[in-house]
Amino acid sequence: MTDAELALRALRLLDLTDLSERATETGALQLCARAVAPPGPVAAICLWPQFVKVARRTLRDSPVRIATVINFPAGGANCSLIESDLAEALADGADEIDLVLPWRAFLAGDATSASDMVTEAKARCGDKALKVILESGEYPDQAKVRAAADLAIAAGADFIKTSTGKTAVSATPEAARTMLEAIKASGRPVGLKPSGGLRTLADARTYLDLADAVMGPDWASPQSFRFGASGLYAVLADVIAGTVAGERTDGAY
Repeated sequence: MTDAELALRALRLLDLTDLSERATETGALQLCARAVAPPGPVAAICLWPQFVKVARRTLRDSPVRIATVINFPAGGANCSLIESDLAEALADGADEIDLVLPWRAFLAGDATSASDMVTEAKARCGDKALKVILESGEYPDQAKVRAAADLAIAAGADFIKTSTGKTAVSATPEAARTMLEAIKASGRPVGLKPSGGLRTLADARTYLDLADAVMGPDWASPQSFRFGASGLYAVLADVIAGTVAGERTDGAY
């Protein structure tokens, strides 16, 4: 596979993201435009809940899906606090919900609160995709990552996602492999979303190679695999156009 072919494959799996503290409605409109412009479309956009409604109006019947974040980035354990946020996001037109697992509670031994939150969120999402963010970079070892992945899958997650992009360590190949192995062992049609710190074509290649190795070469599709990144889009677009070799340093998520 050439670099351009790899970049196009990755672009079709991208959740084009703006979760910066300075995000604006104007920025949300620009994100929507970029999502559908050549060489797109991307798989989805991911933005703050307050911009879902304007994104829905803008994208209308576009194939690009609209994702938003709940319990983000703190990952609190109070299930009742997410209910109104979920209801509003879905009413505004969100297709997908990226929910932060109450990972601190989970690591402290409170698996029940974590499981209950995912179960409740999936019940409210219905046929809308629920992506559960484990915040894997904060875990002490891969055994804990595996336990959190197993919990999220058992509670109904449609995707498991590595990170918020708001902590010192975001996605790592080690965590992604652990999560893929949990997905494979579950026998359920659950997807993976590596997110945070993905900035180069080499990063995209690493995670797609992992998915191919663990799940098989035909597994990764927009229904089963996403990249969460703010800085990756420009790299992929440049590689597809043949203008750069796939290296970039800007973009934090």
